Amino acid sequence: MCGITGVFAFTETGRQSLTNLQASTDAIVRRGPDSEGHFIYDQCGLGFRRLAILDLSADGNQPMTDASGRYTIVFNGEIFNFRELREKLLKRGFQFHSQTDTEVILQLYITEGRGFIKKLNGFFGLAIYDKEENSLLIARDRFGVKPLLVYRDEDRLLFASEMKSMMALGVPRKLDYVALSQYLQLNYIPGPASIFKGVKKVLPGHYLYIKDGKVVGKAWYKIPYDPKKVAKNKLSYEQQQKKLVELMDGAVRQRLVADVPLGAFLSGGIDSSVITALAARHTPHLNTFSIGFKDEPFFDETKYANLVAARHNTNHTVFSLTNNDLYEHLHDMLSYLDEPFADSSALAVYILSQRTRQKVTVALSGDGADELFGGYNKHMGEFKVRQGGFKAEAVTGLSFLWDVLPKSRNSFFGNRVRQLQRFSRGMMAGVKDRYWDWASLASAAEARSLLSAESRRKVGKKAAAKRRKDILEHLHADGDLNEVLLTDMRLVLPYDMLAKVDLMSMANSLEVRTPFLDYKVVNFAFSLPVSSKVDANMKKRIVQDAFRAELPAELYDRPKHGFEVPLLKWMRGELRSLIEEDLLSEAFIESQGIFDVEAIRALKAQLFSRSPGDVHARIWGLIVFQTWWKQYMA
Repeated sequence: MCGITGVFAFTETGRQSLTNLQASTDAIVRRGPDSEGHFIYDQCGLGFRRLAILDLSADGNQPMTDASGRYTIVFNGEIFNFRELREKLLKRGFQFHSQTDTEVILQLYITEGRGFIKKLNGFFGLAIYDKEENSLLIARDRFGVKPLLVYRDEDRLLFASEMKSMMALGVPRKLDYVALSQYLQLNYIPGPASIFKGVKKVLPGHYLYIKDGKVVGKAWYKIPYDPKKVAKNKLSYEQQQKKLVELMDGAVRQRLVADVPLGAFLSGGIDSSVITALAARHTPHLNTFSIGFKDEPFFDETKYANLVAARHNTNHTVFSLTNNDLYEHLHDMLSYLDEPFADSSALAVYILSQRTRQKVTVALSGDGADELFGGYNKHMGEFKVRQGGFKAEAVTGLSFLWDVLPKSRNSFFGNRVRQLQRFSRGMMAGVKDRYWDWASLASAAEARSLLSAESRRKVGKKAAAKRRKDILEHLHADGDLNEVLLTDMRLVLPYDMLAKVDLMSMANSLEVRTPFLDYKVVNFAFSLPVSSKVDANMKKRIVQDAFRAELPAELYDRPKHGFEVPLLKWMRGELRSLIEEDLLSEAFIESQGIFDVEAIRALKAQLFSRSPGDVHARIWGLIVFQTWWKQYMA
């Protein structure tokens, strides 16, 4: 796990960016505290920071150049089938000077060209320069586990693992107001856009190839979902379960390879418990780590994590935190963000990563299962909307009641009312509008209302509609829940869930591996009918059934909580002065010119009202943005 950065100059003016290479690697030292390296030849420069995981010797340092001196690579990630690939190359007479996956990638590219990338099973952002052709390949893994940003103008192409590096390389810091508008709806920015105009996120499963001054982008992988093939799937449900266990066991086993201490996150939910159960098969006394909330019993799942740890005899550590512990890390976490990102559970992941890193360098996680197999409440909601019936109609008929009752994520009753209101609204919407509504914390109109008149002009309704349309292109009125899951894999997974884990783990120099996102598991998941994933009684059905014998019975038939932090309490307490006197003060809002003073005032009034609803999540998005603005734009 590392951080990469680079420059490809098209003109003499563009060559000036090569002088910023050192600063760009310095900016991402936390991604790779073990070593750094730079390569500059003619118009190409590559930079690298290393977190040593395999072959801890200097032989594993990058940039890495082949024996001929022609090809040079920088690579951030892990390739879990590299040993099999290495053996095949050895049989063909190739020699290796290290025990790294990086050298295997380089040799594959030399022998097979760009097609080699389809053989890689892992996650990565990489760049390979060819001196003889003066060409550069930049590529990102299938599902966007590892970030990769790119900027191009007439003088140069710049790329990096983080926006900090891009800024150090000299990208223009001009707000993308369409991205800001979507951020105010989602609390994160969907790709390919970023917060800056011109800086793009390389899409998952895509590469860029630069040669002779031309930049060609191409999709090298797409999730192979075909409704007709799903309908012809002849595996019985029992056979599907057996196949899933086989694939997951192989994925976990491959991800246990490391030359440094390794463990697993164990939240107490089904997904991380599955990963722990499988890893424990191959690792005696596996290190497992949980986070607990002393002051927030509604969100504390350590009881269930302890049951799993005892069942599989793991070396289990619980980090039990108070609200004060969480608050003490808040500003450190915010200061690390170089693009607005307001999933509040990132704070808990930040602390979990920090504490875990004190004991291991690599951790396995259960990320990806919800998006693949239908694990969210919205997936059950979508299933029930499509099923219809008396209960669904009754919820819609009581919409007037849900509108007036108090709503809050921080209590069972308030959260239930909130969910019923969203379900009722979704029943009356088309599939695309419903998906966007349920993915959002605010509607497009609500987000637009927060912007000043000048900012609204800069958004442009056509541009915003085009980006939304691109995100929702796989949803159809006559489709099924698999299309919703496919859209989650293209939106929620890479730009919220995976972005969160990468940002927070890399801030603490911890590598996180995600077995559910082995491409063989993903391909298999999208060959399954909806009935294997969600039915009237169960979400993530096949995962729960396939591993029932491995997990404590107490994990079943209980609410899914996930990570939450007490934002509402803080905003009404410790953060109140920051909100009212600094970041969202009327004086600052007016001087900044981005937001509408009246709309922000109304939002703050709702925050302190009897029925705050989700407003604290929206205000958190504003706090994150304003903190970022002061750090990078003021």
